Amino acid sequence: MIASSQYGRAVRYSRYTEAGMPLNNGYRNGKKDRKLVVVQQSGGNDYLNSIVPYTNGLYYDFRSLTHHDPEDVLKINDTLGFGPTMGPIKELWDEGKVAIIHGIGYPRPDRSHFRSMDIWHTAEPVEISQEGWLGRAVRDMDPKSENVLTAVSFGVGLPRALGCNGVPVASVGDLETYGLFPDIQDEWLREYALEAFGKMYGAAAGKEAVMGFLGQTGRDALKGADILRTAPEKYSSTIEYGTNPIARSLRDAAQVMFADFGTRIFYTTHGGYDTHAGLKIAHPQLWSDLSPAVMDFLDDLEEHDEADETVMLIFSEFGRRVRDNGNGADHGSGGVAFIVGNKVKGGMYGEYPSLEEKDHLDGDLHFNNDFRGTYSSIIEDWLGLDPVPIVKGKFESFDLFKN
Repeated sequence: MIASSQYGRAVRYSRYTEAGMPLNNGYRNGKKDRKLVVVQQSGGNDYLNSIVPYTNGLYYDFRSLTHHDPEDVLKINDTLGFGPTMGPIKELWDEGKVAIIHGIGYPRPDRSHFRSMDIWHTAEPVEISQEGWLGRAVRDMDPKSENVLTAVSFGVGLPRALGCNGVPVASVGDLETYGLFPDIQDEWLREYALEAFGKMYGAAAGKEAVMGFLGQTGRDALKGADILRTAPEKYSSTIEYGTNPIARSLRDAAQVMFADFGTRIFYTTHGGYDTHAGLKIAHPQLWSDLSPAVMDFLDDLEEHDEADETVMLIFSEFGRRVRDNGNGADHGSGGVAFIVGNKVKGGMYGEYPSLEEKDHLDGDLHFNNDFRGTYSSIIEDWLGLDPVPIVKGKFESFDLFKN
């Protein structure tokens, strides 16, 4: 669907030709626009088993039943390594394309999935906000909302990170079947269906504004859907993605990117990280799906000459507790994030939190850098926007990107 969160505001298409294609085709002043791909690891990615302190005896003490054995860890250096199924990420690390953001979090951590994800989405750890950080970024990129495809979410629902007053966002479940009334091929029949839909709300007095809004939104959504549905037929690649959901979502993101609709923000979710039980089996499987999908996506970018204009943020709402529960690990706080891409200055940023019990935060790894600093780096140094109004303040940031 195409959603606009400001009631009654019509979405304009002045960047589109009569055929429905964007006029700028992803270029600005003769240069390709920089793009951001976000992968949300929903549920709370386990930091300790993603970046493993394999030489630290405390790791094995706290994770007596859920640890990775040293010989299985993919060594980064003499103390840390990637989990066993993160081979493609390790390969990208070896190529200098991965930044590891250690100890990422925020003040006064909240172990609720919903509240913590809301904080990450809105960049507001204290106040309840109605606007997402990426929604605010899109508003700054396209203040007149001329392109309804500046941001596209791939997956079920619309992440709050993209929500912002007056900012239209496309949300795509399955690109091949995407659209309003996708089975109705004749345009006049779809217009008829939309008109009938609008009339359901028009019978009662005082609903003219609602009906007008629904009619305009429906037509805009139909046009946007028709544009997006052309992406698969434009796509040609030698890359063979996996068949799991995150691989399909990243393939869909690639198809939209290469279709040159002017999309700059691509958002997708990889779920299942809430490993209270089955951590030793479930967590490696999650990374065995995500890691090759990331590698395939970057290879696709290379093949289509988009690799130097695109970076990926991989994040989760929190880490998990230091001590396991016998079969898994419960909600924690301090976590890890990754920035991936050709133009990323590969390396480690921030400090790996201490495993000493006296340094824990109520049994969690203690965060040591604010996620809004990483957001600020992405916003200012990659997207070229002012981060202060987007993250609501100034935060210490990292030098993450090559010129």
